[in-house]
Amino acid sequence: MTAILEDTTEWLSPASLKQTAPLVRSEPFNFLVARNLLPADMMSSLSAHFPNLKGSGYLPYESDQCGDSINALIARLTDQEFADALGEMLGIEKLSQYPTYISISRTLKRRHGKIHTDGNSKIATALLYLNEDWTGNRQGCLRFLNRGDDFEDTVIPEIPPEYGTLAAFKRADNSFHGHLPFEGERRVIQVAWLVNAEEKLRKAKRGRLSHKLKRLQGWLGKQLGGRNRPRQA
Repeated sequence: MTAILEDTTEWLSPASLKQTAPLVRSEPFNFLVARNLLPADMMSSLSAHFPNLKGSGYLPYESDQCGDSINALIARLTDQEFADALGEMLGIEKLSQYPTYISISRTLKRRHGKIHTDGNSKIATALLYLNEDWTGNRQGCLRFLNRGDDFEDTVIPEIPPEYGTLAAFKRADNSFHGHLPFEGERRVIQVAWLVNAEEKLRKAKRGRLSHKLKRLQGWLGKQLGGRNRPRQA
C-alpha cells in the first residue's frame, strides 16, 4: 500500500491538477472539468481493486471492500492539499476544513441521474470517473445545465465518464446537473464536502440503511425468482 500511496501523490496533487489545464467556469455556477488526471498504466490495478458492489447507485465507501489502489486514490482525493487546490478553483476558501462523505457507484439503473442541484448539506462535490472503455453512449454522460427542466440546455458539452476525468462543482441553488437515463456499469468515486459533522453522520446512517435495503431487495428477488422458475422434469 505504501508504494501505491507514494505513486498517487504524483497523480493527484495541486501541480498535476493544474497541468491537465482544467476547464474552470464561474457561471452559471462554479465548476471544473479535468481530463487525463490518472496514468494509463494504473488503469488495470484500479479496475481490479474497484469494489464489487451488489447494489446500484451510490453506496457508502467501505475501505475493506476496496483494494489498495482505490483506497490510496481516495486518500489523495480527500487530502488537505489537494482539496484546498480544488476549492481554490471553485471559489471556496480552504475546502479541506469541511468534513467529507465518500460514496462509490459501480452500476446504475435508468431511474438514476435526474436533474438536481445537490442538497444544502453539501459545500462541493467531486466526481472521479474510472471507466476503461466508455462506448461513447450519450446516456450516462454528465451534463452541467442552465436550468432544472431541460437536459439539452447544457452549459458545456456533455462530459463522458471516461477513465481519469474529474468533474467538480460548488453547490448552489442553480448548480443543475444530471445525465440521461442509463443502465449498466458506470464506475465513479464521489467525494462530497459537507457543511458540518452532523450532516456527515446523517448521510452515513442513511447510506448504510439504503445499502442494507438494496441487499435485502436483491436477496428477495433471487428467492422469488427461484420459486417462479419451472421445475425440471
